[in-house]
Amino acid sequence: MIPDLGYIALGFAFGTAVYAAVAAWYGHRTDQPRWVESARNATIITLPLVALACFLLIVSLLRSDFSVEYVWRVSSRGMPDYLKVTALWGGQAGSLLFWNFLLAVFTAAAMMRNWRRQRELMAYAIMVASFTQIFFLGLSLFIENPFTRLAFVPPDGNGLNPLLRHPGMIIHPPMLYLGFVGFTIPYAFGMAALMSGKLDDTWIRLTRRWTLVAWLFLSLGLILGGRWAYDVLGWGGYWAWDPVENASFMPWLAGTAFLHSVMIQEKRDMFKMWNMSLIVLTYCLVISGTFIVRSGVISSVHSFAQSAIGPLFFGFIAIMFVFSVYWLSKRHEALKSENHLNSFLSREAAFLYNNFLILAILAVVFLFTYYPIFSELITGEKGFVGPPVYEQATGPLFGVLVLLMGVAPLTMWYRTSAQRIGMGVRWPALAALIFIGVLIVLGIRDWRALLGLWIVSFAAILTLLEFWKGTRGRMKAKGEPPWTAFATLMGRNRRRYGGYWIHMGVIVMAFGIIGMELFQEQTQIRLTVGDTLSLGRYEMQFLGATRFPGPDDLLITQATVDVYDNGRYVGQYYPRTELYTRTNQPMTIPDARSTISEDFYILMINWEPTSSDQATFRVYLNPLVNWVWAGGIIFVIGTLIAAWPDRKEELVTVSRPHQTVLAGGD
Repeated sequence: MIPDLGYIALGFAFGTAVYAAVAAWYGHRTDQPRWVESARNATIITLPLVALACFLLIVSLLRSDFSVEYVWRVSSRGMPDYLKVTALWGGQAGSLLFWNFLLAVFTAAAMMRNWRRQRELMAYAIMVASFTQIFFLGLSLFIENPFTRLAFVPPDGNGLNPLLRHPGMIIHPPMLYLGFVGFTIPYAFGMAALMSGKLDDTWIRLTRRWTLVAWLFLSLGLILGGRWAYDVLGWGGYWAWDPVENASFMPWLAGTAFLHSVMIQEKRDMFKMWNMSLIVLTYCLVISGTFIVRSGVISSVHSFAQSAIGPLFFGFIAIMFVFSVYWLSKRHEALKSENHLNSFLSREAAFLYNNFLILAILAVVFLFTYYPIFSELITGEKGFVGPPVYEQATGPLFGVLVLLMGVAPLTMWYRTSAQRIGMGVRWPALAALIFIGVLIVLGIRDWRALLGLWIVSFAAILTLLEFWKGTRGRMKAKGEPPWTAFATLMGRNRRRYGGYWIHMGVIVMAFGIIGMELFQEQTQIRLTVGDTLSLGRYEMQFLGATRFPGPDDLLITQATVDVYDNGRYVGQYYPRTELYTRTNQPMTIPDARSTISEDFYILMINWEPTSSDQATFRVYLNPLVNWVWAGGIIFVIGTLIAAWPDRKEELVTVSRPHQTVLAGGD
């Protein structure tokens, strides 16, 4: 009965989404606002219907109702309840339903918040957002039905993939999904602006905070995914340039370029076509990223199994791309900017250079990610691009981007003199050079590391100086003590200084990435009980291993090792392997000695109890890896500061018919 009710709720949700699109079109065509308002109400009603379907599927999971195929595939009686709930997004059909729920949340919230501010855009925005919802609801209703019944009721289920049982999986997929679906809102309003011909920056102001929120969630998803990979996948790193990782990274890059570029349109009324193109690109990359994850067209440790929905996704991407390009070309003349760059040394030029670099990185990642498809089409064989190729191609671009990130705040709108920039960078450049000199004295000789660390430290000094100059200015002008001046500065210009905090997060992460990529050490060796291995200044002694049953059909093999740092005992660690016996899926779970400067990261990859109790270990020394996670925290804090609503935001009526614009924000 419960699965049947869930399917009925899903069917009604599909019906309301279709009605919303049709009613919005009819209301606009006949100039009857009541039909548009009815369409808006339908988009809101879609949310509780999809929420009900999600709730009923969760109830089926908690009750272990194995008459439902999806419940049988992703859960078992021995799983704890929290894993049964998270199994909602642990498989293809459930995760699509969850995606629909989150999309309905964003769409309903946007319709409720923006309804009275901009009625003339709403009919078009409802049509575009509803069409996206119709596509995903159609997949859940007709192709990947999460409520499909089995012909017989098995006594137990297969259980959740052991890789998905990490606590990070509770929040990692929802963060990514929230980031993905969130970009539907700025895309819908961007297309609404194109279709209505209302091509000022109103749509950008209406969706600014929605864009920031989507970008924040996508950033969180990437950071948490990196941590999950580091903790569970057992390969000693946090980023492998896996196709599914790249599928999330590419829309993040496009969204980052868009967030920077829209500032130019707001300030100088420039780059309208560019901004529209960027939000279209971001949306298309969101859909294509979902296509990669769910179609199985490119193999990945993260992706779902191959599915029949691949061609449908490809068709939807093609339709939305052609639709977007049609309206971009139709409004081409109206999107031309009246203003132009006055100087190549200006704030708007710096933002443009930023965009070029980000899109160059995006192009490289896109080409290499889809290379298996391209090579198969051309040569008949699937090629593969490994992480070293990605790093060699993108490393210099990231370096220039960080350098620009430090210098850009020194520029001014319209025009900046080279002398002003030179005066601003000379002392930070010298300080960074002294820092590099110290590193050379300490024995670092790798020119790539020295150049990278100079760029990162130079950008860090310039960014910190922006905080100092703003704080000192308030101290002089207002007579405020340092902490009061600093706090007031953050509150008065959240968007600007939130951006600087984001830059600091990126810089701290860059320190960690340089340490990991250029100074990581590793070794692999088979040890008998009592044997030791050495790596860097660390020594590890193998004390033995035991095998014992874990919860829910897990077979755990755990090693015990002692670790010494320069001869000083620092602790006992327990790397292990886990085998999910029901499906014979293995996992390698590391243990690590973590400090602010490095991780001594230990993996047991094999145990041979019949051969004198021997085990094979792979051990990594990961310098500065924890700076990656610390930088991620700073990054998120900066985004929250930039996105936090300003109490002084007011609605200001602009002298145009029926138009209301929100000053300073959403």
